[in-house]
Amino acid sequence: MYSKVDDPSQWLLPQALAEQGARQPDAPWIIMTDGARLTFGEAAADVTRVAGYLSGLGIKPGDMVAVMMPNGIDLVRAWQGLGRLGAVAVMLNTELRGAFLEHQLRNCGADLAIVDASLLQPALAAGADIDTLKRIIVVGDKPAQATSSQALLDWAGWRQAPAYDGPMPRAEDIACVMYTSGTSGPSKGVLMPHAHCALYGIGQIKAVQLRETDKYYVTLPLFHANGLLMQLGCTILMGIPAVVRQRFSASEWLNDIRQHGCTVSNGLGALAAFVLLQPPRPEDSQHNLRVLCNAPNLPEHEAAFRQRFGVGDIVSGFGMTEVNIPVWGRIGQPCPGAAGWAHEEHFEVIVADPETDRPVPPGELGEILVRPKVPFGFMVGYHNMPERTVEAWRNLWFHTGDAGIKAADGLITFVDRIKDCIRRRGENIAATEVESAIGRLEGIEEVAAFAVPSDIAGGEDELMLAIVPKPGAALAPETVARFGDGVLPRFATPRYIELLPELPKTATGKVQRAILRKRGAAHAWDREKAQAKLG
Repeated sequence: MYSKVDDPSQWLLPQALAEQGARQPDAPWIIMTDGARLTFGEAAADVTRVAGYLSGLGIKPGDMVAVMMPNGIDLVRAWQGLGRLGAVAVMLNTELRGAFLEHQLRNCGADLAIVDASLLQPALAAGADIDTLKRIIVVGDKPAQATSSQALLDWAGWRQAPAYDGPMPRAEDIACVMYTSGTSGPSKGVLMPHAHCALYGIGQIKAVQLRETDKYYVTLPLFHANGLLMQLGCTILMGIPAVVRQRFSASEWLNDIRQHGCTVSNGLGALAAFVLLQPPRPEDSQHNLRVLCNAPNLPEHEAAFRQRFGVGDIVSGFGMTEVNIPVWGRIGQPCPGAAGWAHEEHFEVIVADPETDRPVPPGELGEILVRPKVPFGFMVGYHNMPERTVEAWRNLWFHTGDAGIKAADGLITFVDRIKDCIRRRGENIAATEVESAIGRLEGIEEVAAFAVPSDIAGGEDELMLAIVPKPGAALAPETVARFGDGVLPRFATPRYIELLPELPKTATGKVQRAILRKRGAAHAWDREKAQAKLG
C-alpha cells in the first residue's frame, strides 16, 4: 500500500503512482479486456512524459484541460499526466453533445482539450463558437476532412517528450473537475482537490477490506468518480491490478471476472439489474469474486448475487461527486436496501429537517447532510458558480438534496431525491437542461421533463417529456424523439413522450412535475414499444 496513506497532506494519486512504479515496476496495473496492458513502472514513466509534453505546449500547474475519451490506457495516461503536472483534468462524459457539451467546455474555460478521434466531430461542433478553446489534441487518427476553428495536435507527441521533473502538486490543489446536474440550470463543475480524489480510494479500500492479492474489475466509465477514483484510484493506492473494460457489457460481465480472476468490482444503478437479467448458467458461481460494491443495493439484487452467483459480501454506500463517499456498508454486516454507516473517520453525516437543519429522530425521514473532518477531503466549490456553492451550504452543512432515514444504530438508508433531478443509467440528468434542448424544436410551446419508474427492477428512472404544441403545429412524438437524438446525450434521450393541451402549474406559474409524475406514462408514446414494432 502507498506509504503515505495515513497522511492527508500526502493524499496525491500521482505521487502514489510514482511510488508504486519505483517499488514494483514490473507489476501489472491496467489490463484492458481487449488485450492492452500497462505495468506500474510503465505508467509512472509514461505520465512524466505526458506531463512533459503538455508542459511543452504551455500548460502550467492549475490550468484546466478538458478530457473527452473512452475507457482506455491513453485516458489513464492523460489523467495522471495532468495530475503529475499539477494541471486540472476536466473529465467530460463521452456521450455529451450539442448544448450540454458546449456549456461544460465554455464553463471550464480550457484552452486545450484532449479528445479521442471517435469523439472529435461533436467536440468540434460544440467548441466552434468558444473563444477560449484554442487547441485540441486528437488521440488516434484525425478524420481527413476535419474542419476546425481550433488547432489540431497529435497525441502521439508525448512519446518523444522529455520527462517532467517539476514539483508534485499539493493535496489542496485542484486535480479534477467533474460536472454534475442540479435542481435547476445547467450542470455544475465540481472542483475536486487531490486529497478529495484520493479519499475516494481510501474509503473504498476500508469498505471492502482490500487486499494486496485482490484484482479489481472496472467496467464503469472513467469520466465518473466511481470508476476513476473509487476503483482505479484505490488500485493505485494498493498497488494491485485493475481489469478495465471500455464499456459495460452485461453479457460479458461474468466472463471477464472469471477469465481474469477478478476478486472485487463495483456496480452502479441499473447495471446490477442488467447482469441479473442475463440467462442463468451452471457456471454462474464459478469465479473468484469475493465482494461486490453495489449502489443502490436492492434486497432482491443482494439475494440474487449471493444465491445465484455465490458472492460472499455485498457492500453499498452513499455519496456524491461533491462530498466523496461519506456512507459505506461493512464487510460481514449485510444491510440490503440500506446504504451503510457514516465513514466517521473522515466525515460527519446527519439526517435533518430540510427546512431547519435540525437532526430528526431515528427512523424519521429527512435530508442527508454531510461535512468533512479532513481538510480538502471535499469539493472546494462549483467552478465559476459561487452562488451555487453558497446555495449548497447552510449552517456549515453540505445539503445533498437527498432524502434518507437514519436508524438508532446509525444505519443510513437513501430513500429518494429531494432535488428535481432524474437518475437514469447511472447518470444524473437535470430536467431543465433537457427542456432547454428539446424546447428549441419548432412547434413546441412548452415542455416538462420528469422521471417515471423504470419497468426493470432496480432500473432507476425513465425519462418522460410532457409537451404542449404551439397552436396549429403538426407535432408528433416520433418527431420530438428524432430531434432529441440529435441534441441530447444518449442517457438523456426520453423513452416516453406525451402531447398535452397544457401543463399543470401552480398559482405562480411553476410546472407541477409531481402531478406529471403521478399521472405517469400510461397514455404516452413509448420509444421501446415503437422500436419493437419496427423490429
